[in-house]
Amino acid sequence: MVLIGMLHRRSDPLKVNRAYAYSVVAKAEGVDFFYFTPGKVNIKKRTILGKIYEKGEWVEKSFPFPDVIYNASYPGTEKAEEIVDYLYERIPFTSHSVGDKLGVYQRIERGEEFKSYLIPTEEIKEINQVYEMLDRFPEVIIKPLSGSQGGGIVLIKKAESGDFDITESGTDHSLTKEELSILLTDRIKEMEYLVQPFMAFKMKEGQVYDFRLHVQKDGKGNWTITTIYPRVGYIGSITANLGSGGYTCYLDGFLQKQFQDTWYDMKRTLEIFALSFAAHFDTLYDDSFDELGIDVGVDGDERLWLIEVNWRPGPPVAFNCELDVARNLVHYAKYLAESNKKHRKKGSQKNKKG
Repeated sequence: MVLIGMLHRRSDPLKVNRAYAYSVVAKAEGVDFFYFTPGKVNIKKRTILGKIYEKGEWVEKSFPFPDVIYNASYPGTEKAEEIVDYLYERIPFTSHSVGDKLGVYQRIERGEEFKSYLIPTEEIKEINQVYEMLDRFPEVIIKPLSGSQGGGIVLIKKAESGDFDITESGTDHSLTKEELSILLTDRIKEMEYLVQPFMAFKMKEGQVYDFRLHVQKDGKGNWTITTIYPRVGYIGSITANLGSGGYTCYLDGFLQKQFQDTWYDMKRTLEIFALSFAAHFDTLYDDSFDELGIDVGVDGDERLWLIEVNWRPGPPVAFNCELDVARNLVHYAKYLAESNKKHRKKGSQKNKKG
């Protein structure tokens, strides 16, 4: 029987939303599952003091090293990172980081096939890059290279007066070029930033929106669509991120209202893009991914643009997708473990023959 270990930095699985769902699904699928943290790994004995869900509570027990690890969070400390690295070298991990926004952009650009979907993006090395982009586009945004949930994004627009209109965190104000230069200089001193043209993906009602394409690997190692849903920003916002006050709704009704006669064509376009892009994106890295959250926008000509790729997406609670996500994860983890066993068996047979 396959043994899956869920690795997380939090000691209490009750504080980790997905832990219970994975435990329930694993049991239903005939797979052993336990939860653990890096500090509970005994490298010398090759055992882990983990927690298993039994009779309505999480019970601590000793387990051998699992066949596969679902690494559900970052390590948290240097010591934890050393242990995670040790396990990574010996046991298949389901999840792998895609890297920062610029790294993702550059990989897709080099991969050619989906290059035309990219929004022109540059890392800000000097503030003149922002002004040069403002000469080419009416509005630009700057955002942190490693930011999340729409944090730190600033919208910049050149006003008729020669000053600049700024929108940040729902607040609008005007700056002179000198004041904007100071703001930009301070920002890029604090952290790395990107600049790109502002693509206005807006509903008929004027609110910004985008689509989250949530895909996972199945029990055969193939990509499958878990869910696709729109994300709508609050009035006046420049991003549609749910963590920044946005909301979501069901896909079909949204498409019917926004695209009317072409709504089904757009739905099929999103589905085809989700699967074809995920398959291509997998080839751009040495490690294979188990799950991706692909964010795309649709402009006024109904053309798709790639906004961002996330490697640990979370479906909104509104859709009750937790069990779907858990089922796909368990199926893929089982596939990964069995594939690794077969690979090791073939390797040992070759060594014996050699």
